[in-house]
Amino acid sequence: MHRPRNKLLMAGAAMAIAIPALAQDRPESILPPGFGEPAVSPTPSPTPSPSPTVSAGPSESGTVVETGPAGLTPQEAADAMVVEIAPPIEMPDGARRDPAMVGPLPAEQTGFGTNPWGASSGKFLSVLMRRTDTPLASRWGHILLRNALLTNAAAPSDVNPADWVAERAWLLIRMGEADGARMLVSGLDVDDYTPKAFQVSVQSALANADPSALCPLEEGLRKVERGIAPLARAMCASLSGDSAVAASDIEAARRRGRFDPIDLVLADKVVGAGADTARSVTVEWESVKRLNAWRFGLATATGMVPPIALMNAASPQVRAWQARAPVLSAEQRLASARIATGLGVFSSQALIDLYAEIYDLTDPSDLGQSDAWQVRLAVAGKKLEDKIGAIRKLLGLAKGSIEREATRALLARAAVRIVPDEELQEIAPELISALLAGGFDREAARWARVVDDMDDQFSDRCWAMLALGAPTTQELDLGGGRLGSFISRDESKGKQRSALLVAGLAGLGRISTSAAGQLSQRHGLGLGGKSEWTRIIDGASMRRQAGTVALLAAVGMQAPGFESVPGYHLFHLTTALSRNGQVFAARMIAAEALSRT
Repeated sequence: MHRPRNKLLMAGAAMAIAIPALAQDRPESILPPGFGEPAVSPTPSPTPSPSPTVSAGPSESGTVVETGPAGLTPQEAADAMVVEIAPPIEMPDGARRDPAMVGPLPAEQTGFGTNPWGASSGKFLSVLMRRTDTPLASRWGHILLRNALLTNAAAPSDVNPADWVAERAWLLIRMGEADGARMLVSGLDVDDYTPKAFQVSVQSALANADPSALCPLEEGLRKVERGIAPLARAMCASLSGDSAVAASDIEAARRRGRFDPIDLVLADKVVGAGADTARSVTVEWESVKRLNAWRFGLATATGMVPPIALMNAASPQVRAWQARAPVLSAEQRLASARIATGLGVFSSQALIDLYAEIYDLTDPSDLGQSDAWQVRLAVAGKKLEDKIGAIRKLLGLAKGSIEREATRALLARAAVRIVPDEELQEIAPELISALLAGGFDREAARWARVVDDMDDQFSDRCWAMLALGAPTTQELDLGGGRLGSFISRDESKGKQRSALLVAGLAGLGRISTSAAGQLSQRHGLGLGGKSEWTRIIDGASMRRQAGTVALLAAVGMQAPGFESVPGYHLFHLTTALSRNGQVFAARMIAAEALSRT
């Protein structure tokens, strides 16, 4: 299905935007059709309080008095019924958290400053977040956007602070960033929750495979997610040790018959995992056609891996949720961890650590046939030919763009240990790609002194990535002749690689915009394109709204790959990022564009 991208519209002072929408205006219902409204329970008749027993008994004075239960006088009975109730715990004003300042990453750490959103409309930015299609074309663009969303900074003034947190968390969930979403929603006090915050917190709990995170939300669920409220109540009762109530709630839900069997069974399995339940549940997946957040979250929480067919059909973001599930073994998480690394959810070091764990758990007699052994050989092999052989083998195992980028990130530290040499020209483009995928820009720059000694096909690829990604270009020729030679040899469709190269160099200030314009006109690179998106990101850049720029940069990279990202998009976003203190991210995104096309 064709989905138009990046068409921004403005109406008066209020900005409205039409961008391809994968997500809805609010999180879709967690459960599939069939999770209808709960049946209305009849209002129970009030049970009359037992009347006190009246008996006649002699008092010390011989006077007959009325006595209550257990022969107590009315006063003694009243005194016995007095229960000492502790005064309510009041949260001191100083201990309450400000819902307008939620974010786990300090602004000075992310480089976005204390006011990254500036005077941007929070309503406009919320629509942008809600309608941003993921995954992005760029791994480094993903990392940049994640950092912006997690930065601790004041919410815009025209949006409810709790809703602002929810919108950021909802986008993180759709990016595969389950942990980041959890950190955001947990930064809000439940008293400050809005309906949207309740909905997104439920999604976060399921993405993190943490049913216990539903328990503080029970009251809100009865209003916002009434379909799952009975099952959430049962699971929380079990997790708190009230097995009788949990069993009763599950059976009541089963009698009402409003739930898909698999969804009820998974909730029952969570109940069975609680203390003193003695419940045994068998989960049958044969009739299940798709995996949703509820099914993923509850299955994973109980240590189950959904059938491989369902996982393979799930989105890359769901695979990223599975990659960080602590209840699963390293081997069970590996395939998903590779996807998470390719997206940008996992760092190169995180994937290496996972392979190291698998290496330690593998029987020595089986190590020689394992990928973990190849990773070790690539990083710590004693002979150069062994390292290169392992690198080639691991690259050959990658399937698709996301996995290939994950493999490059995995090999970043291996590439650091290889001395640049023109004799390695056939593998050099992959080594430089790996270094830049891991953020080792200075180590990648060492290759600048040998690229001119390579054959043209290898030299062009290496030179283009270094021209964009290296910290400096002192050892690189960026003259018109070198650029012209690159463009003339470029065989990509529509000279897309040339368009991205010239756009990135101009955006980073490494060639003049006039020189870029001349090259664009001469070779038909289309770098003079304008749109409502370019106008808005340029305006946000001039106003120094770094967070808004990062979000708009992500909007400009909504595509399956850089083959579909217009060159003028790369020019405007690298210009805006460089102007707003994100030069490293701008360089890495531009170099990645050449690496992946």
